Amino acid sequence: MGPTLPCAVHSIIARMSLEQEIKGKALELGFDAAGITDASPLGREHVEHFEAWLRSGCAGPLQYMRRNLEKRLDPAKLLKGARSVIVVALSYKPPVTTAALGWSGSQTRNIAFGVPAAPTIPTGRVAQYAQYEDYHDFIRPLLRKLADFVLSRTDRTHRFKICVDSMPLAEKALAVRAGLGFIGKNHLLIHPRLGPQILLGELVTTTVLKPDEPGRGDCGDCDLCLRACPTSALRCDGLLDARDCISCLTQYGPSPRIGDWLFGCDECLLACPHQQRAPASANRRFKRYSDRAQLDLREVMELTPEEFAARFRDSPIRHIGLDVLRDSARRCLKCDV
Repeated sequence: MGPTLPCAVHSIIARMSLEQEIKGKALELGFDAAGITDASPLGREHVEHFEAWLRSGCAGPLQYMRRNLEKRLDPAKLLKGARSVIVVALSYKPPVTTAALGWSGSQTRNIAFGVPAAPTIPTGRVAQYAQYEDYHDFIRPLLRKLADFVLSRTDRTHRFKICVDSMPLAEKALAVRAGLGFIGKNHLLIHPRLGPQILLGELVTTTVLKPDEPGRGDCGDCDLCLRACPTSALRCDGLLDARDCISCLTQYGPSPRIGDWLFGCDECLLACPHQQRAPASANRRFKRYSDRAQLDLREVMELTPEEFAARFRDSPIRHIGLDVLRDSARRCLKCDV
């Protein structure tokens, strides 16, 4: 009985393709989904949509989107000799909590002690992805391990470029091409099982891999996200106007129209039926801080640079800096402090 199981396991592994092994390893590392596409330039349809978006002025504060266009539209420009792109997805849908159910500013909890707060404490909401540890720091080392695995199964002369949001790469379009879903009217990648609350990472590699079939699907007649957008940043012509998008403005530019969103915005995401059906994140190693769902605005205003650095050292919030966070807090308070 003893040797039977190892033989069976070896037999299964022997029948697995390299692509199946890679995707299985990605899941073993803690990702929720993985797909593969080639490193060819993006299709004309995506390029034309992107160029029209830039011409419209909708990029607004996202001026970095105008830089490195060749690399953004052609993964092979990021890595000489690139042949394939491995795309991974990590769910960040939190468990159902009072915050997720829509606590208002007058019904929040004291973030320091986790007890009911006085109704007079003004708070600002934080987008759900930023309630977790910084996903850049979480995903990047896992992609390194995945690259090491590919090297162990192939020619060790292969090269890789690890991409986690900060690289000029059209990651959502590549994710669609890798079979991970479709881009919805909310401009988010929607995975058929995980919904839109997913974070992406990519390995651009010189390894030749068989690509997956592209993802399929669309939102049909559903327009719940468009109706949920507080500033109508999701336009009926299919463009996202970053000049009005709360998520963009709390990070890149001042706007009086952010409501009680201190950092980011989840309104279009939470309205999506795919989000409501999706399971909560299963990766317990991806640490979530429930006390970051809503922050005391006056405490934010009083933070010193040292306190800000210590408090948000492992949070995506640290990337915007204290001055931008204070500016958002002022606007949430609707007064000059």
